[in-house]
Amino acid sequence: MAIELGQRAPDFTAPCGDGTQVQQFTLSQELGDKNIVLAFFPLAFTPVCTDELCEFRDHLAQLGQLDAKVLGISVDSPFTQNAFIKANGLSFKLVSDFNKEIIEQYGVKYQELGGLKGVAKRSIFLLDKQGTVRYKWISEDAGVKPAQQEIIKALESIR
Repeated sequence: MAIELGQRAPDFTAPCGDGTQVQQFTLSQELGDKNIVLAFFPLAFTPVCTDELCEFRDHLAQLGQLDAKVLGISVDSPFTQNAFIKANGLSFKLVSDFNKEIIEQYGVKYQELGGLKGVAKRSIFLLDKQGTVRYKWISEDAGVKPAQQEIIKALESIR
């Protein structure tokens, strides 16, 4: 099912890594204080995914000034994600969609990518503080990263 602009983002609960531990994360419990950039990515420790998430890391101050926080989502285990956070100095959480339920909900599941079945399409959903989808970007090409300036423009428009 495709998520449309103006629609409330589907809620989910899943394991989440912060670089040191694994906890349960529920999207609806994060709403209210900041806009949320949901950054779906295929797999940790791959070159393009590493570049993309490091770009988010490098833009966190600017995103924070726009009242936003980043949340990465992939089908990797939360333990792999914790190692990925540490290896790349990330200071935002990564949600494990190991069971591939969130990528189904958001309509961003590759049936097959490089011989692997059911990984996330590289995609961005910008949620306002109430959880309404205000911007979305979905790439059919896993080698194409989202444009940070486009995300920043979208955040500026909901201030």
